[in-house]
Amino acid sequence: MPQILSTKEANLFRQVIRDYEEKRYRAGLKAAEQILKRNPKHGDTMSMKALIMNAQGKTEEAFNLAKEALKVDFKSHICWHVYGILYRTNKNFEEAIKAYKFALKLEPESQQIQRDLAILQVQTRDYEGYVQSRFAMLKARPQLRQNWTALAIAHHLEGNLQEAERILTTYEKSMSVAPSKTDFENSEALLYKNSIIAEQGETERALEHLEQECKKCLDRLAVMELRARYLAELGRKEEAETAYRALIDRNPDHTDYYKRLVDVLGLTAEDEAAQKAIFDEYSAKYPRSDAARRLPLDFLTGDEFRTAAKAYLALMFNKGVPSTFANLKHLYSDSFKKDTLPSLAEEYLQEAEGSNAEASSDSSKGVGAALFFLAQHYNYHMSRDLTKALEYVEKAIQLDPKSVDFQMTKARIFKHQGDIAKAAKAMDQARLLDTKDRYINTKAAKYQLRNNENEKALNTLGLFTRAETVGGPLADLIDMQAMWFLTEDGEAWQRRGNVALALKRYHTVFNIFDIWQEDQFDFHSFSLRKGQIRAYVDMIRWEDKLREHPFYFRAALDAVKLYLSMYDKPEGVNGANGNNANGEDAAQKKKAAKKAKKEAQKAEKEAAERAAKQNPNKAQKDKEEEVKKKDDDPNGMKLAETKDPLGDAMKFLEPLLQFSPKNIEGQIAGFEVYIRRKKYVLAAKCLKAAQALDENHVKVQELAATMQKTMDGVLESLAPKIQEALKTELA
Repeated sequence: MPQILSTKEANLFRQVIRDYEEKRYRAGLKAAEQILKRNPKHGDTMSMKALIMNAQGKTEEAFNLAKEALKVDFKSHICWHVYGILYRTNKNFEEAIKAYKFALKLEPESQQIQRDLAILQVQTRDYEGYVQSRFAMLKARPQLRQNWTALAIAHHLEGNLQEAERILTTYEKSMSVAPSKTDFENSEALLYKNSIIAEQGETERALEHLEQECKKCLDRLAVMELRARYLAELGRKEEAETAYRALIDRNPDHTDYYKRLVDVLGLTAEDEAAQKAIFDEYSAKYPRSDAARRLPLDFLTGDEFRTAAKAYLALMFNKGVPSTFANLKHLYSDSFKKDTLPSLAEEYLQEAEGSNAEASSDSSKGVGAALFFLAQHYNYHMSRDLTKALEYVEKAIQLDPKSVDFQMTKARIFKHQGDIAKAAKAMDQARLLDTKDRYINTKAAKYQLRNNENEKALNTLGLFTRAETVGGPLADLIDMQAMWFLTEDGEAWQRRGNVALALKRYHTVFNIFDIWQEDQFDFHSFSLRKGQIRAYVDMIRWEDKLREHPFYFRAALDAVKLYLSMYDKPEGVNGANGNNANGEDAAQKKKAAKKAKKEAQKAEKEAAERAAKQNPNKAQKDKEEEVKKKDDDPNGMKLAETKDPLGDAMKFLEPLLQFSPKNIEGQIAGFEVYIRRKKYVLAAKCLKAAQALDENHVKVQELAATMQKTMDGVLESLAPKIQEALKTELA
């Protein structure tokens, strides 16, 4: 029989719940112990104690206590709810859902359990279950608009657009009082409903709904853009033209509006004069608009292009706009334009030198800007001449030795010459010209990493990290999820032969993507509460393609290649010092690693002391957080000691192949892993995919030869079904 608490103990139990929710874990634990002292078999208190212990990082003990609580009080919905929360925090979502459902059977009226179940269902993309949960929540509290909206979203995500629209319409009809004009939730719900109508392909009805129901919506820009798009799709050209012109008047630098206006007017690439007339009109109307002057360069040809480009370059050079080359380099796919732009810059220089006009006081304008443009032109991969690039950048530096942009370009030229050490030194000199600029600080650190100067790069970045962070600059960069740094740092350690730290960095990047995945939990409720429905649906769809991100692909590919090298050369590769770990060299590296560890511990202690001085009350809290967050493998030694490098590589490879199937590097890596794991059918699929992407790729031809050679040796020994599948793939 479950034990019953006295009134005083019941109040104390409610205090335990509040302490847990407000993260006062020590106080909560103390209160729970008081209850259990008198009622040692009170299941609900045991469960809450387990929850607090889990929050403190004592996961195993927490699970044992939660199981004991269930034995004591098997029919307690609190015990089952807590059991589900424990599984959820440890990412075992399947078991968590089972526990929540059992808790809900015991307490069908619990809104909290129902909400937690619904959130977990949408997190795991169980849309069918999510629809059922949201329907139950709507039946329980039909007066709340967000319950209606949530059910509509559930149907929408499941793919049932008509039902989603019907739910929203039903709620609108049930409203007895018209919402106010400033009701943000109503405004967003109307625009969300409009997007559902459009998604069904009913553009005419979407336009009608927009003009009738959404004309007073608070997001005026969204209404204008949707109306213009619908009119264009319906072929109502005159109205669409007016709509896009209104959008250009609102934002004359939005390039997409101009392109859509040209499409609506039915102008083709051959109608240069007609297109130019539109841009001339807006460049006269909005003299400060860059888009109206720059976009004609995309379609103009011959003398017309030359005239327009000359005027544009002169304007940009006179203003000293640093991004001039970046704005125009996309034109280099056209050989005429690629040759014309530098010749115009040369003409500008000759005219400037030939004139007797007084030089500008700002050397980044005029001649300096033209020299900077030409240095970038000759440094660009489609027009590369590094000797000329260096010549022009040196001239620019003579004009203004303190220009950060000029010095950065010089460093880039050294990089393209292959002299990474010189490039890193030059970029650091550029950094010293403006020590308050975070961008140049980041660039200098990146070049130092490319030069395998990991420690120096970390010190450089440490100039802009929080001094009080426990763990120093590295911990702060991880907290800020600086993936570019983690990837570059990992690659540098890999080049230096430190497999352990390289793997640690790649796994940290992998974990950051896991954190992004988990961060959805916060938004499933928040977005509904705040009425941000359209943004929420966009977020869900973005999360579904999360690991398509280039940051993930690069780190995952690096990790897979490293694991492959560990598998191929197990003797000495999978250590902290790589395959050079022998004799005196190994001893020196071991000594250096020990010294670095001591310095890191010292820095961590100093940072903690500084934080304690700034806020004495925070010191204890940080100590509790540290227990929870403590990394048991900070240097990656456990990762490097793996006995199954190919199995570990699969963790990175599977998302890479799933979300970036069109990247040939990923397919090649997949083949390399699968052929070593003797998964011949999967290896053949990767080879086939790589051949479809580029059959003339040198590496693909090598893989084909490897596959053929491997099959000659093992094909007959395989099971008949595998033989058949392989023959089909290889055919």
